Amino acid sequence: MKKILLVDDSALMRRVFCDIINSDKRFFVEAEAINGVEALELLKTNTYDAVVLDVNMPKMDGITLLKELKALDIPAKVLMASTLTKEGAQVTLEALELGALDFIHKPDWAYRCREEEFKQELLSLVDAVTRARILRPVKTQQLPKKSVETIEKIVRRESAKITGKRIVAIACSTGGPRALQSILPQLPDNLKAPIVLVQHMPVGFTLPFAQRMDSLSKLHIVEAKEGETLEDGVVYLAQSGHHMNLVKQGNKVSVHYSDEPVREGVRPCANYMYESLAECDYDEVICVVMTGMGADGTEGIANLKKKKKTYVIAQDGET
Repeated sequence: MKKILLVDDSALMRRVFCDIINSDKRFFVEAEAINGVEALELLKTNTYDAVVLDVNMPKMDGITLLKELKALDIPAKVLMASTLTKEGAQVTLEALELGALDFIHKPDWAYRCREEEFKQELLSLVDAVTRARILRPVKTQQLPKKSVETIEKIVRRESAKITGKRIVAIACSTGGPRALQSILPQLPDNLKAPIVLVQHMPVGFTLPFAQRMDSLSKLHIVEAKEGETLEDGVVYLAQSGHHMNLVKQGNKVSVHYSDEPVREGVRPCANYMYESLAECDYDEVICVVMTGMGADGTEGIANLKKKKKTYVIAQDGET
């Protein structure tokens, strides 16, 4: 049974969260804390399989606690849970950058926490966080300048040989924001393909997330708009709450949103994105399936491979 530390200044919310977590035989709330100060003392001497952490608390809030854990090099698998995570998306992004693995929007009223949809979402995220690995930054030695120049020369030469139209289609879920932050800023601004991206996120988070990633990257990263035409060197992030499909219009491809029911338990669902690419005018599709996706993407890529030359890159579970 996985041990959970619950940190929240509201006694009512702690009771509701305890009831939900303890109702699942996989988990048990081992300890509770009413603020970051208490939580820090517990984490200094105890190990937990996951920490469910509120943001807005007296004495020490969740963001400050994450900073303290980082400064003291105390490993913790953290799931953020706060009403701030809906309207204060920037706070949530900061939490992810400080080491939180994922987040859940806590309903404004406690009784809504007892609704089945919220219960299942919380338990699913707690499960994902307990199973995640904490990856510490690895200090790498810089390559000699001559080696870098040689690699760049090879890349430029091989890129010149590319013919036909290509598109990159990325899908990720739990742990995705942190994983994307380690990858998107590394891609060149002259990429000879558009990138379409489904990241499972609550409504209201995709725009600030796209803006944050855009500020860190050479590529232009946007929240995709209805009817927007895809261009090379741009990353198009699917809006939360809608399924993103790619539609051929003449010799171009554009974004179209649909509101079918959730699929694989999510909306947007990557299966829709991958399946829609089968009818688009691309010679090659590079599918990238990253962290936390579960089954989403599998069926869509399988159908896509029947019609298109398709490459698939899947993130190693170890990373």
